[in-house]
Amino acid sequence: MFIGRKKELETLKNLMNKKTSSLVVIRGRRRIGKSRLAQEFAKTFPKAYFFEGLAPVKGITSKNQKEEFINQMKQQKIPRVDGQDWTDLFWDLAKHCEIGRTLIVFDEISWMGFKDTLFLGKLKIAWDRHFKQNNQLIMILSGSNSTWIQENILSSTGFFGRISKKLKLKELPLPDCNEFWGNKKNNISAYEKFKVLSVIGGVPLYLEEIQPKLTAEENIRNLCFENHGLLFNDFEEIFSTLFYHHTKDYHDLAKALVKGPATLIQIIKRLKRSKSGDFGKYLKDMSNSGFVTRDYTWNFKDGKPTKKISVYRLSDNYLRFYLKYIEPNKNKIEQDQTAKLPLSWLSILGLQFENLVLNNRLQLYELLGILPEEIVVSGPFLQPQTKKQKKCQVDLIIQTKFNNLFICEIKFERGPIKKTVIKEV
Repeated sequence: MFIGRKKELETLKNLMNKKTSSLVVIRGRRRIGKSRLAQEFAKTFPKAYFFEGLAPVKGITSKNQKEEFINQMKQQKIPRVDGQDWTDLFWDLAKHCEIGRTLIVFDEISWMGFKDTLFLGKLKIAWDRHFKQNNQLIMILSGSNSTWIQENILSSTGFFGRISKKLKLKELPLPDCNEFWGNKKNNISAYEKFKVLSVIGGVPLYLEEIQPKLTAEENIRNLCFENHGLLFNDFEEIFSTLFYHHTKDYHDLAKALVKGPATLIQIIKRLKRSKSGDFGKYLKDMSNSGFVTRDYTWNFKDGKPTKKISVYRLSDNYLRFYLKYIEPNKNKIEQDQTAKLPLSWLSILGLQFENLVLNNRLQLYELLGILPEEIVVSGPFLQPQTKKQKKCQVDLIIQTKFNNLFICEIKFERGPIKKTVIKEV
């Protein structure tokens, strides 16, 4: 079942109208659907070849990666000539793809290049000399480690001018999420759906696990509070393979943001550290990977961000839910196989709802009658206290090029929102 990604799929299909080969980069959070998008795109090709790197766990070497690549070539009936070097492997693959409409996908490419500084250089040479000679060939470089891709491919002089398209996949919008309830989507209340989305967000792999016949609480319990549930261990698997260096520091930073957005100084205080160290870099890595968002305050006069004032926000609903409710119950779940959904879990619905709104701003713009091209800047706004002005924090401000400001208070209530909220704002 493939739902959503119509715009991204159309972007890829348009490349087939070119008279030259294309090199494409797709990145985004793990489980966000990069591989699934490539597989759907592959249906339009008579020849499509997929390769995936081994996860960079302890003990994995560059030799292991090449051996796995050779195994995957054999499985896809790609003949080998000779040699065990990446140069030889790329040559063999290119010879097999010289003619005709062909798709090649390197999935989790940062894993392939793990511990091999020559990997990308040899791939670049192979692209220039061999792959691109087939003007009907499209090669996709995909990965979850967005920082690695940015530093080693997108910002690399070696690949400068060679990338035809860059796609960064985000969570699916709410209308697409709704489709995962199938033929029951019109019979289930918005509140019931929201409870599920407050835990899993718009992550396709998680959405595929929804059982429409079950209640929200039953779905959440099966996914999160059973020792075989997909979301019971997914946090550890993601962080150990994505942030395999300093995993604990990344974990601690995420935990510091569970309570709500914070500046770097506030994060350091929450962690009871005296110095930030490399936390700024780690937060940037988490932002690139789609787990954290850095919101900047901006100047209303020109719409430019004030980089000295910014807050970090845990923008991934699953991460917050895992750290607040699953992780503290892990031992019990492992021992007893299961655990009840804590009654207190409803207390985080406000923060989770705020994430869903901020992640679905395009739909909000439409409801407000604002065209995206009219927007100068939008986002959560923080005004620090000074001698001239009071401290102020707004959930969302939208500034248009017509000098209009839309002030949005994001509030979750099970019942109707009362007019008193206007006075509160």
